[in-house]
Amino acid sequence: MQDNATEVTAAGIARLAGVGRAAVSNWRRRHADFPKPVGGTETSPSFALAEIEAWLRKQGKLAEVPLRERVWQQLAGHPGGPVTALVHAGCVLLLIQERPTVWLDVSAGSDARVAAMLPDALEQVLVPRFGPAPDRRVHQRRDTGRAAGTAGVAGVAGAGAANSAPSAAPAVHLPAGPELLPSAPLLRGAAELAAELGARQAFEFLLGRHLDANPRQYTLTPAELARLMTELAGQARTVLDPACGTGALLRAVETGPDQELYVQDSAPELAALTALRIALHARVAVRAAVGDSLRAEAYPELRADAVLCHPPFNERNWGHDELAYDPRWEYGFPARTESELAWVQHALARLRDGGTAVLLMPPAAASRRSGRRIRADLLRRGALRAVVALPVGAAPPYNIPLHLWVLRRPDRTSAHPEVLLADTGRFATEGRGGPDWQAVRDAVLDAWRTFAREGRCEERPGLARSVPVIELLDDDVDLAPARHLPPPTAPDGARQLTAVRERLGETLRLTADLTPPPAGSARPARWPLTTIGELARGGALVMRTGGTGGHARVPVLTDHDVLAGTAPSGTLPESEEEAVLTEPGDVVVPVLGGGSVTRVIDDATAGAALGRNLVLLRPDSTALDPWFVAGFLRGTANNRQASSYASTATRLDVRRLQLPRLPLDEQRRYGERFRALDEFERALRHAGRLGEQLVRGMYDGLTDGTVAPG
Repeated sequence: MQDNATEVTAAGIARLAGVGRAAVSNWRRRHADFPKPVGGTETSPSFALAEIEAWLRKQGKLAEVPLRERVWQQLAGHPGGPVTALVHAGCVLLLIQERPTVWLDVSAGSDARVAAMLPDALEQVLVPRFGPAPDRRVHQRRDTGRAAGTAGVAGVAGAGAANSAPSAAPAVHLPAGPELLPSAPLLRGAAELAAELGARQAFEFLLGRHLDANPRQYTLTPAELARLMTELAGQARTVLDPACGTGALLRAVETGPDQELYVQDSAPELAALTALRIALHARVAVRAAVGDSLRAEAYPELRADAVLCHPPFNERNWGHDELAYDPRWEYGFPARTESELAWVQHALARLRDGGTAVLLMPPAAASRRSGRRIRADLLRRGALRAVVALPVGAAPPYNIPLHLWVLRRPDRTSAHPEVLLADTGRFATEGRGGPDWQAVRDAVLDAWRTFAREGRCEERPGLARSVPVIELLDDDVDLAPARHLPPPTAPDGARQLTAVRERLGETLRLTADLTPPPAGSARPARWPLTTIGELARGGALVMRTGGTGGHARVPVLTDHDVLAGTAPSGTLPESEEEAVLTEPGDVVVPVLGGGSVTRVIDDATAGAALGRNLVLLRPDSTALDPWFVAGFLRGTANNRQASSYASTATRLDVRRLQLPRLPLDEQRRYGERFRALDEFERALRHAGRLGEQLVRGMYDGLTDGTVAPG
């Protein structure tokens, strides 16, 4: 009965059956016994998942649904919303990880029995990991009127009440039996997934799918950036993240015995999900609270060894009016437009003497005039130790070079204080797959460790310099690294530009040779067509989707690499999930962006892991030529008929893409022509990159005096 509580949309039905949404619409019209909608709207109805599965199985249209897809559909269609489902699943996965025999006993009966017994069983693991449970009646009063998407998560104490100083509330509370009853089928499925992947990996998979499905709802901190921030902070027994988001920063912390991790977030669902994520990740003490850390901090007495924070940017309503006399403003009261400097001082207030804080900051915070007095006091008192400019594309928003601020709560005053300024902008990559993180990490950590040890750092033109504080205390107190670093030395600039010019000439000659011959006219062909979905079901090709993690530390081919024609540049979070590795002859198709682009994997790219938002097609060489497949998939009309449109994005349903039914010899004739076009396209791209490099180098050389005008 409870299976019927899980709903699925037409898009979900299409995924279950391996067809397009148009087929689902046809089934509804043609089959009188097709299940009736149980929810949604007239234009976007939802159906009971159990009824849909039974109907598809009866019609012979239900392929074997992978366990991961089945559990995801149960989570996405949960009547309380996916966040409630994720929290319930996380609680049970933690129970399975720590008390597996208790779960076996609880799950041995009906759904009603599971819901009745589960609260007491969960108490055995939630209380030791997160602290005593608050009174459920209090939470029921607080939960009244809250959106269904956050049910099962503790709210902010006093929210909406007359009290002008609200307190923080625990992030995870014990769900009651009636709350758990609709989740019982999902929880059984999550347990099956845990048996296959492990409890931690099962939660990471479900959380990753939820984040992917709601990209505009969450601001994510990339895993490589989180790792760099934790390494700058160093080893720490107590660590605080006062704006935890999805928990990426604390998940990157190397955990050890007796460690304590503190998290807080104003969004109840994020605080709860982060707490569960960390508890599943490591055997450490986790203290998690809901509440705005500026207005209702949960740990006013905490003195942590380290604070890691990716605060919200450019917030005007951060508490300026009600926090004017807050004792945290040791370095000056932040202006209404300087919310980031409020977070900086909050982080310093929660550190022990000598403790380190690392914050991700917008570049404007280093130079806005409204914050110059606070920046000056941070410098004078030795609290600000380093400002690192990251490359464009390091973190959202991806179009600006964000900064890292490294701060230390002063325990002594240096006689000759200096601050480290570094600029890693040179390590940006051509695609949008992120910068060269290994180069960024090596450069930043090398400079920082030298500076932390000796109090100064040898000048590295264009990259890093330790600057005496007195040099920065002018009218602007501008801390943008690029404005204080000498330009990179270029003694051989003219010779390097000559080499670029020669390579450009060779590439242009090659491009001319590869230019396609004049196109011959022909009548429009009327081939019999098939779809990728039909070919996959018939075994003519294998279809795989990019993963959300993997245990193999190999280069990752991202959708941006495919679009830009560049080498694999991405990374995947490390997990026990099996990464999809590419092989020569595979055809890779991006599913987002609306462009008709494909890529045939060659020997140089083979072995890379498949990234998110990519679909891999592995043709049977006895039935399909890979270049024939890749070429026809790029047809504009083909892409239009296989695309679906949301308000701001286009998504490609690869299964609906069409191919003509042609003999293998004829496929190879087309394949050779498509391969030649691909070579021409790559030569054009290479020529464009060399041209940009030459033009930029000439401008820079002429303006810095390293190139003569003639």
